[in-house]
Amino acid sequence: MTEHSRHKIQSKFHKGCLFIVSAPSGAGKSTLCQAVRERFPDLVYSISFTTRPPRAGEKDGLDYFFISTAEFEKRIQQEDMAEWAKVHGHYYGTSASFLNQYLSAGRRVLLDIDVEGTRQIIKLFPDSVTIFIMPPSLGVLRERLEKRGADDPEAINKRLAAAKAEIAQKDLYQHIIVNDQLDDAIEAFCDIISRYPPPS
Repeated sequence: MTEHSRHKIQSKFHKGCLFIVSAPSGAGKSTLCQAVRERFPDLVYSISFTTRPPRAGEKDGLDYFFISTAEFEKRIQQEDMAEWAKVHGHYYGTSASFLNQYLSAGRRVLLDIDVEGTRQIIKLFPDSVTIFIMPPSLGVLRERLEKRGADDPEAINKRLAAAKAEIAQKDLYQHIIVNDQLDDAIEAFCDIISRYPPPS
């Protein structure tokens, strides 16, 4: 993306507020984001685009925007992807035009992405409010992943290794919330959102 096009995108984002939240797998990010969205019904949740097929129960436009590989690559060429990555053969990314639609209208937008995605976004939108959700410890994180029962021991070890790498980059974020007691973590998250009220 050229510097000119970056400036062109940034210049549209002066009204709303973009909140970026990241966390290691199992830290409770989805639960916290859901609670915050219930507390702030005006908050727009950014829906990612992906080329992978929908899983059982997933709905287009609600869980993801499901598009073809050709369409995704066209969006990359048109510089419409504010951040993107290819994971296990499928593209995932955030549309700049989707963000612009709401931020230019003065809306607050919540974007749930990983650390690498955050690095891409804040280069384009340096005024973003960044939030990192931490587990109390890696030991607690292992217990949560094991209790969830979704992964075998090898997959859990991989998730923990990824978590260590992500936690090592937590200083990239302005706000860090340790999700030890869920109610306290929800209140801390909501407090951050409330500091950036929508324009009257």
